Amino acid sequence: MTADVIVIGAGASGMMAAYFAAREGASVLVLDKNAKTGRKLRITGKGRCNLTNNCDVQGVLANIPGDGRFLYSALTAFPPEQVMRFYEELGLPLKTERGKRVFPQSDNANDVADALQRACKRNNVRFLQAEAKGLSLHEGKVAGVKTEKETISCGACVVCTGGLSYPLTGSTGDGYRFAKTAGHTVTELRPSLVPLESDDPCCERLQGLSLRNVELRVYEDGRLLCREQGEMLFTHFGVSGPLVLSASSRMRHFGTADYRLEIDLKPALDEKTLDQRIQRDLKKYQNRAFRNALCYLVPHALIPELERLCGAPENLQANEVTRECRMKLLHALKAFPLSVTGTRPYAEAIITSGGVSTREINPRSMGSKFVPGLYFAGEVLDLDAYTGGFNLQIAWATGRLAGLSAGEYAINNRQDETV
Repeated sequence: MTADVIVIGAGASGMMAAYFAAREGASVLVLDKNAKTGRKLRITGKGRCNLTNNCDVQGVLANIPGDGRFLYSALTAFPPEQVMRFYEELGLPLKTERGKRVFPQSDNANDVADALQRACKRNNVRFLQAEAKGLSLHEGKVAGVKTEKETISCGACVVCTGGLSYPLTGSTGDGYRFAKTAGHTVTELRPSLVPLESDDPCCERLQGLSLRNVELRVYEDGRLLCREQGEMLFTHFGVSGPLVLSASSRMRHFGTADYRLEIDLKPALDEKTLDQRIQRDLKKYQNRAFRNALCYLVPHALIPELERLCGAPENLQANEVTRECRMKLLHALKAFPLSVTGTRPYAEAIITSGGVSTREINPRSMGSKFVPGLYFAGEVLDLDAYTGGFNLQIAWATGRLAGLSAGEYAINNRQDETV
C-alpha cells in the first residue's frame, strides 16, 4: 500500500488536512485507531459541536493565550467566515448563538463529522483503521508510516493525533512521540478547559448545586487574573461548568503560582443596592430565623455556608443580626471564597495545553523545519485557546494549511522522482 500523503488521525484537523491534500490532486490515506472517524469531534460541545466563532481573525487571536501570531497565515487564509461558508456549502446549515458561538442548526456534532467525512470520500480519500507506530524516514525525509502490519510508503505525512485529553477517543499522545523521534521539542503538557479541584469542604457539601448568572473571579498570586459571568457547578472534588472550564485555560502556572476563586453570587447588584436588599429582607422576615430570611436571596443549599462565613450563631433570629454580621454576609455574597489545588486529569479535559513547539514549524505551511515532508496540525501543536469555538477554528485552519502544503510537496516530489 502507498499514498502521496498519509494523515495520522481522523479528527477535525486530520480530515480537514486529508480533504485539502486530495483537492491538490494527491492520493490520500487517513490512518486512525478508531473504527469511526471524528470520535472526539462527535462529542465536543456536549454533542452539539461549537465548530467556530463568528468573529474576525483578530477576534480569534485575542482568544489564544500563547503564540497566536504563529497562526496569522493559517487564520488569514481560512478565517471563521470561510469555515462557516465551507460547511454550509457541504450542506450543513449553521447558526450563531450567544458569544458568537457557531453550531450546526441540528445541534448534532455527528452532522459536522459526517459532512467532513463525506467530503473526503468524494475526493477519493481512503480511510484505514490502523494504529500508526512511527514514522519511516529516509535520508532525513519522510518515506512512510509504520503500522503493526506494515510500513506504508508516502511522500508526505501530516500528524493530526490530538493531545492527551479524552484518551478513550484515541488521543494518547502518540503524535508527541512521533515529533520527538523526528527531532522536535514538545513543550510542557497540561490539561486545559478542565474542571478544578479544591480542598474546601464546602464543595462536597454543595455538590450538585448549579449556579447561574454568577461572576467567577480568578486570582493568581493575589492578583486578579480574569473574571467572567455565566454558569458553574459544585462537585465532590471542586467545581466545574462553563465558567470554570473557561477559567482553567487562563490558569497556566500550577505548581509555581497560587490560585483562588471568588464567586459573586449577585453580580447584577452593587454592594450598596445588595445591602439595601438584605436589610429589606431582614426587616420583612424579622420574626423568622436568620437562615429563613435568606431563602429568597440564594439557593437553600448555600444558606449554611453563608451562615458559617458570617459567623452567625445557631438559631440567630433575623431581628438579631448585627451590622458586622450583615457586612460579612454582604462580602460573602459578593466574594464567596474557594481554594484551588489543581485541575482534574486529562481524561476530563477538553483540550491539552502544550505540544510540538511552534518555533520548529513553518507557519506558512505547517511543515517541520527539520524533516521535509512532515507536517503537523491541530491539538498536537503547542496551541490552545479559550472556549467559544476557537480551538476547533485552530484545527480547521492548521489542518487546511497542512493538507494543502503536504499535497503540493508530495506531488512535486513524485514528479521529481519521475523525472
